[in-house]
Amino acid sequence: MTTDLHSAQSAARLVAQEGVDRLDRFVQAHRPDLSRSRCAQLIKEGWVLLDGQAARPSSPVRRGSMVDVVVPSPPSSVLVAQEMPLTVVYQDAHILVVDKPAGLTVHPGPGHPDHTLVNALLALAPDLADAGSTGRPGIVHRLDKDTSGLIAVARTNVAYLSITRQLKARQVSKTYVAVVTGTVAREQGEVDAAIGRHPRHRKRMAVASSGREALTRYRVLTRLPGHTLVEAYPVTGRTHQVRVHFAHIGHPLLGDSTYGKASTVVGRHFLHAARLGFHLPPGELEWREFEAPLPEDLTAALAFLGG
Repeated sequence: MTTDLHSAQSAARLVAQEGVDRLDRFVQAHRPDLSRSRCAQLIKEGWVLLDGQAARPSSPVRRGSMVDVVVPSPPSSVLVAQEMPLTVVYQDAHILVVDKPAGLTVHPGPGHPDHTLVNALLALAPDLADAGSTGRPGIVHRLDKDTSGLIAVARTNVAYLSITRQLKARQVSKTYVAVVTGTVAREQGEVDAAIGRHPRHRKRMAVASSGREALTRYRVLTRLPGHTLVEAYPVTGRTHQVRVHFAHIGHPLLGDSTYGKASTVVGRHFLHAARLGFHLPPGELEWREFEAPLPEDLTAALAFLGG
């Protein structure tokens, strides 16, 4: 296969001139510096578009197909400890539970190489540098940058493996408080809809039959004028799951400019990880639940809405 190539550092547009090939093989043929597994990962993460659409590694590339490839810059391999104020809800020799503020990214990545939760945690607990992933030490689950609330962090590999196992076995209890737009009719319910990468917007997720299984249960706490205060219990842990699922049923989160629209009432999406429960490592003999109150911005927004 030959191509017309217009590249700008990490971005390239490839136009297939002949033959038929799998998308991952096609990309790898023109980026020999990348392994085929890395190409497949980029495709799954939405960094590769086939004729302007998200695709699968096995999707066929035909003559005339246009393939856009973006290879994001890798985060720095050197993680710097940076002192920042953190609210630690619980800590022992194996774990930390932190009440993450909104606006704080969990770990370094493209666009935010430092001043993340990981950088702050390394200053607070240098021992977690050896726990779990090299680039994301201690991180076993994540919260969106603008989602506030509880996140568990492993200080040891034993704790990292323990909490990771509990998450995969769906033994970790998560409760989110959210304000959604509109009036949710049912007192309680669930949204069982697979979630995958948005077909056109690589930074967004969407309900898609080809996505991964996703289940969110919820119950109504209070109905407000034009809005509903709910508790959400994600059974699975997909990216943006609560936000995508409520948008899917016609009730996007208040202030969610990605899946709904921005609001003058609150400067971010109204979503807070209020409760988190799991068995404490290393022995997993004790079940503990932790709570974090609504932060000031969400409390003020709720009061404004009459809650």
